Formats: sequence, C-alpha cells, structure tokens
Amino acid sequence: MNNLALSDKEFRLYRDMIFEVAGISMSDAKKSLVSGRLAKRIRQHNLSNYGDYFRLLMHDPAEQQIAVDLLTTNETYFFREPKHFVFLRERILPELEDRSPLRVWSGACSTGEEPYSIAMTLAEALGNRPWELLASDLSTRVLEKARGGLYRMNDAEDIPRPLLVKYCFRGVGENAGALLIAPALRNRMSFQQINLNAPLPQLGAFEVIFLRNVMIYFDLETKRQVMRRLLPMLRPGGYFIVSHSESLNGVCDELKVVAPSIYRKPHA
Repeated sequence: MNNLALSDKEFRLYRDMIFEVAGISMSDAKKSLVSGRLAKRIRQHNLSNYGDYFRLLMHDPAEQQIAVDLLTTNETYFFREPKHFVFLRERILPELEDRSPLRVWSGACSTGEEPYSIAMTLAEALGNRPWELLASDLSTRVLEKARGGLYRMNDAEDIPRPLLVKYCFRGVGENAGALLIAPALRNRMSFQQINLNAPLPQLGAFEVIFLRNVMIYFDLETKRQVMRRLLPMLRPGGYFIVSHSESLNGVCDELKVVAPSIYRKPHA
C-alpha cells in the first residue's frame, strides 16, 4: 500500500476522464500530480492500485466529484492581477452606472479570493446602488471554502488596507490568526457549482464576466465551445476579462480587445 504506482495506461484513463468531465487537457507532465493527489483516496478506500480506484469512479458519482475536485488546480489569491480591479473601478463601473442591478459573474471562483475581491470593489465604488455577484466553480470542495469566507490572516497581504478594515474581520478564539469576510458582503453574493464544459443553467445576463486562469487548461476547440456557451450571457456593451497569460485570439471573434486581457461585446 505504500508503493502505489500510476502506470501510463492508468494515467491515460484519468486524463481522458478529466477532459470529458471538465474539458481540461493534461499533458504527460501531470502524471505525478494525478498520482500524488489521488493516493490518499486510494488508501482510504483500501484499494491496491489506481486501476481499482478508477473503476470505483465509474460507478460512484460522488467519489468521481471528489477526484475531479482533487485534480483541478485552484491557485488563487486576493486582488490577483490588480490592474483588472483598477479597470473595473475606474472604467467599467462609471460606464455602466445606469445598469441596475449591475450583474457580475466570477466563472472560476476557486476558493473565493477573486469574487470577494470583486465584491469589495463593487461595494466600495457603488455604495448603496444594487449589484449582484455570482461565483461559480466546478469543484464543490473549493466552493464550500469560498462560501465560508474564512482565510488565513497571511492571505490578506494583497487586500488594500482600507478595504481590509471595512470588509474583513480578524478572527478571535478558535479562529485566531484567521480572516473572515464580513457577513454583510458575503450575503450579497451567491455561489453555485457550474461546469463550463457542459450546457449552462439559466443564469440571466451579466455586464461583466471574469474567466481568468481557466482556459489555459483547455485545448482550442474546448475554448471555442466554452465561449459559445458564455457569449449569450454577456450583455451588449458588457466586458469579458481573462488572465494576462490568456488570449481569445482565434477563439472568439465577437469580442473586441479594449485593453490587455480585457474584451468587450459590441452594442447590438
């Protein structure tokens, strides 16, 4: 049990499963990641190899969700790529001040740092004006953490000081050393499990969609399919934001570049 080894054949089974479920393309270099992240589950189920665990996944949807959660990458932090939040505050929100409520979607929210950064920006800039923020992810595990809004105090170093004081609480007692997003802010947000690689639920239309650090894991055709699903949900004149390491060049011709990694849907 201490010498679990993932064969090339078994790795291909997991790679195909992740592509089918999540649209994520794994290179051969991810073999050690698959091996490391699933080993604990194999031992918990008293299985002897990765093949037996894969057969379990094919008959147990709940366990398959756990495996997918473990294999998806969730690195994130508050106010990551800060120029996007400056653009949101200084350009997008003044331009869309007539929209009520303003609706924003964080389409791969991971453990919540991105949508909470957006929420702080919206709350600070819009005051009492209504806004709605949907945060979604494929992983139920990270969504549970995001809903709780509880983080290590060390995670707060990228939150601007005025926003930290206004929208975050310092943990006390058993939560000493922790940071809690203010309930008044959390209560204005909604969290939902959504698979971008499947037909989307009826969500309504949004003025701004954040989809950052996601499509780097998709092949070209999967990127195009994802954009075909998302485009109808972006209002004319709305903004679509990807990470600085991503581009929609050759993926989607309907959106126009307005700044690096920031696109806009033309008015009808």
